[in-house]
Amino acid sequence: MSFELFVSYRYLKAKRKQTFISIITLISMGGVALGVMALIVVLAVMSGFENDLKNKILGLNSHALVLSWNNFMENYTQVTHQVESVPGVTAATPFILTQVMVSTGGQVTGAVLRGIDILSAPKVISLDRILKKGSWKALEDPSKDGPMGQRPPGIILGQELAKALGLSLNNNLSVISPLGEVTPLGRIPKMRPFRLVGIFESGMFEYDSTIAFVSLAQAQSFLGLGRKVTGLEVKTLDIYRAADIARAIQTKLGFPYWTKDWMRMNKNLFSALKLEKLVMFIILTLIILVAAFNIVASLIMVVMEKTKDVAILKSMGATAASIMKIFMLEGIIIGTVGTALGLLGGVSLCQILERYQFIKLPSDVYYISSLPVLMKGGDILIIVASALVISLVATLYPAWQASRLDPAEAIRYE
Repeated sequence: MSFELFVSYRYLKAKRKQTFISIITLISMGGVALGVMALIVVLAVMSGFENDLKNKILGLNSHALVLSWNNFMENYTQVTHQVESVPGVTAATPFILTQVMVSTGGQVTGAVLRGIDILSAPKVISLDRILKKGSWKALEDPSKDGPMGQRPPGIILGQELAKALGLSLNNNLSVISPLGEVTPLGRIPKMRPFRLVGIFESGMFEYDSTIAFVSLAQAQSFLGLGRKVTGLEVKTLDIYRAADIARAIQTKLGFPYWTKDWMRMNKNLFSALKLEKLVMFIILTLIILVAAFNIVASLIMVVMEKTKDVAILKSMGATAASIMKIFMLEGIIIGTVGTALGLLGGVSLCQILERYQFIKLPSDVYYISSLPVLMKGGDILIIVASALVISLVATLYPAWQASRLDPAEAIRYE
């Protein structure tokens, strides 16, 4: 143990005449600990929300989309093979997306009709995970269950959409396409009956209240597209490289095809979350700054209390640098102990929240039953480093003032 560290430790450990200084020292440690703990817990909760939101979005959406400037893609089978040959792509599936109206007697509402390929779609999006009632296989053509025309084709609705229409499994409904079909009298809306064969819940109100799934063949038939589709949904090996893989796909396919990835499609949402996380970090860091001012006050009073000691040390040959180091180490010890206590408390609280989930949330508002927690090593490292740097900076002025004390002047007034 060095001379400076030994003296710093003795100053902290010794019983001072001024109890008030010791109280301020303890308050400084507690302030740093509280700030570090609050930062760890809040950022872990925000990371948990972000991760949960990402999983919900990717549960119903692919990592990338391949679209055509011609609005529809005709030779999608050939394009699918080309896309799947791109490095980093694990699967691709065709889809159809269009705006429709859904009617059940007196209830009418708008919806987004998604036509999917029952065989390849589960390889790209998490269909089985979001389905609450019914079966995806029931979307297949009615001819596989019985004679054609015996019952309407199947459709799967989001939980909120089905609730708004007052529908349950095996109820019939009508889907109306505003584009309609061309007749000698002009374009008229096209209507087709469907049977509710399933209800899904993605956890995202926007999806659960608007999306309706039908088979790709039924969507093509209903919209009169023949063999055309809207585009391809693509799953990548690494979701964070989806943008690079999407660009590689676009380069390989060339015009008239273009791509977009999930991060670009949800850029505003995730940008807002990152900004909110940054703002919370800055606000909660103020707790540590308040504790740092307490460290400054504590050290200034220690310097005033130890004026005679500093004079004696300097008379015995201690340099100004050594004196400055003594008081800097004292402040750093306060900050380090506070940071360690905050780190221990924050990590422990996060683990308790994650394991026992005793903080319940209204599922009809948040679509999650408990507070999500996700601790990230990078966040914790930044928090600890910030606390230690702030504690170090707080020691500079008091330590510098102590190093400037003149031994003769200090002893004269003792």
